[in-house]
Amino acid sequence: MKKFFMFLAVAGLMTLSANLAFAQEEGAEAPEAAPTEEVVAEEPAAEPSPQDLFAGTGEEIPLHQALKTKFIEGGAGFMSLVLICLILGLALSIERILYLLFSRTNTQKLLAKVEKALEEGGVEKAKEVCRNTRGPVASIFYQGLLRMDQGLDVVEKTIVSYGSVQMSLMEKGLSWISLFIALAPSLGFLGTVIGMIQAFDAIQAAGDISPNVVAGGMKVALITTVGGLIVAMILQVFYNYILNKIDTITIDMEDASIRFVDTLTKFEK
Repeated sequence: MKKFFMFLAVAGLMTLSANLAFAQEEGAEAPEAAPTEEVVAEEPAAEPSPQDLFAGTGEEIPLHQALKTKFIEGGAGFMSLVLICLILGLALSIERILYLLFSRTNTQKLLAKVEKALEEGGVEKAKEVCRNTRGPVASIFYQGLLRMDQGLDVVEKTIVSYGSVQMSLMEKGLSWISLFIALAPSLGFLGTVIGMIQAFDAIQAAGDISPNVVAGGMKVALITTVGGLIVAMILQVFYNYILNKIDTITIDMEDASIRFVDTLTKFEK
């Protein structure tokens, strides 16, 4: 499953890069001037921006076009790194969410099936019920049933130990998501510093502190910062949602384990 989502992430990144390259090629093309009898020296026309193309038409700039423009204006180098953080973070987040969704088990129904299986067919039939049920709760029950012949004390220790294993499996990959949450705004702030350096270099070269001189560097600084903060906020929402799902499953798992030990105690009597 992880490989599948990583493939989707790489494919999305390649598609976006191709679109950006195509947009830049379109912007680079300029129509040839028609020959005239008198050659007049004219300044080259400035490349029209999306705002100019849609001005006067009564149409709003499409969202994808606006995002593409800001991506290019922010600098392809740092904005690409921020985008990679977003893609990889979302891929890991979606993989964890799907894993946790498939880990949910109806513990009430499972406990009733295990208790009925113990009464009708003993431990072996209860093991079969746990094998045919997905989720960490069923796995913990199965590990406990495997050690029924060693006594209830061993069963309780096994449940506690294997519960820790299941917790580790549910939290797998969260450290990478937290890394991308911290890395995205850091890259944005790094772009901010570089944009400020570019602005001061432009001031030094021009010998004048005018808005036109510093506007380019300041725009790069602001766009990279905004991009990094947006990516961090999106991933933080997914991260907190995953933590909430893990807490819910953990509480359900602990409650089911206690009731499972009570069921085994009644069966032993």
